[in-house]
Amino acid sequence: MERYLIHLKNEKYVPINCREVLYRARDLISGMNAHIRLARIATTFIEFDVAIETKDVDTLVEKLSPVGGLDNLRHVVEEEIEIDQGIKDGIFYFNSERFWECHEAFEGVWKQCFGREKELVQGIILVAVAYAHAQANELSIGVAMLTRALEKLGSSPSMYHSIDVEIIRTKSVEMQKINDLVLFEI
Repeated sequence: MERYLIHLKNEKYVPINCREVLYRARDLISGMNAHIRLARIATTFIEFDVAIETKDVDTLVEKLSPVGGLDNLRHVVEEEIEIDQGIKDGIFYFNSERFWECHEAFEGVWKQCFGREKELVQGIILVAVAYAHAQANELSIGVAMLTRALEKLGSSPSMYHSIDVEIIRTKSVEMQKINDLVLFEI
């Protein structure tokens, strides 16, 4: 089986609905040789993490259509990526609320880094993962992850390529104070 991230358009759901949406999706595809691992709910889309044979993806998307129309489909495969492209992709995914993909893109960067840079990138990854947890209705886990993210970000330079690390630090501290995650762009 292959791994896919399937994004369906979201018009009415919020993270608290993720378990309900997950169970509905599993009911809709019952009888298929597929497994929906989890659902994450963003502002404009619902993300399903799916294990399925490639030949069955179109059928699965069709069966999920009562939840929402197809927004995006991504076959998840581990790939080596240039650092600059990984950062560009990570920024795009973060700013598009595709936090798990952001995590994956920056992990590709992280694998190529050393020393302090490796910790800085890990801090950015942890912020993305915090949001992914919030999208799965695990807000308290997401907020708690900010402590680890801030430890990794430490007193690193305020800019990393085109990413304003100081904004990430400042927003993370603010979100800890209010015990909530608030969307921002990097």
